[in-house]
Amino acid sequence: MAVTATGEFVEAEGLRLHYLEQGSGEPVLLLHGWPTSSFLWRNMIGTLAEHNRVIALDLPGFGRSDKPLDASYSFRFYSRVLDGFLNALQVEGTGLAVHDLGGPVGLYWASEHPERVRRLALLNTLVYPRPSWAVIAFVAACRIPGVRSWVVSPSGLKRAMRIGVADPDRLTEEAIRGVQEPFRTAEARRALLKAGTGLHPGGFEQIATWLASIEVPVRIVYGERDRILPDVAKTMRRVSSDVDAVEVTALPDCGHFLQEERPAEIARMLSEFFRSD
Repeated sequence: MAVTATGEFVEAEGLRLHYLEQGSGEPVLLLHGWPTSSFLWRNMIGTLAEHNRVIALDLPGFGRSDKPLDASYSFRFYSRVLDGFLNALQVEGTGLAVHDLGGPVGLYWASEHPERVRRLALLNTLVYPRPSWAVIAFVAACRIPGVRSWVVSPSGLKRAMRIGVADPDRLTEEAIRGVQEPFRTAEARRALLKAGTGLHPGGFEQIATWLASIEVPVRIVYGERDRILPDVAKTMRRVSSDVDAVEVTALPDCGHFLQEERPAEIARMLSEFFRSD
């Protein structure tokens, strides 16, 4: 289903933030990861909006939102932005669906504002301290001169997206262009590098502590053939152990960017989880 959501802008924490919105009812906030944007959810929003007010944000540094080079892109920075963004949209409580970098960003905000979280859905994402070798290698690549410029180049972003799907034939040219487009300038690519390396390990400790006491329903949907986060199954098993009310679906033929591979199926599962009627 093609997206028919409306693209909007709002000011929060001194930043101009872009988001897609569609539907009515209980809000659901969708958070993307690196190097994507609200564009990642384009084929899912319509289904989710049948029963909910769906809001897909471009995090600062991504998509059509501002990409400040003087920002820390830390847990606290993102938490302030998310709080200001939801306040600007007059959203008190919300469901939350997170993917990739959007996981720790959204979960940290939730740990700071647990009263505002109604339901939580985790897709292929990071959650706990002690990152995998793949994450460590990615952060290192974003800091090594020469290598880092390729990582955020059009060819580097295309390579990341192709690695991130189990079947590259499912990845359309539209999807690749949608990821490349926001990073046409050198300044935007520099911001993308900062956004990929700004989260401090201490924030993950806070997330782990909060998850152990979470009281809202949790839904997990993840692709098992994830070459970007190869420890995702281990992560989700730990979440299942830490959280009481959780339902898990593992998709054996999907990779990291499962929204590109099985959008209709995943949208139906999340719609059933979040539906407000």
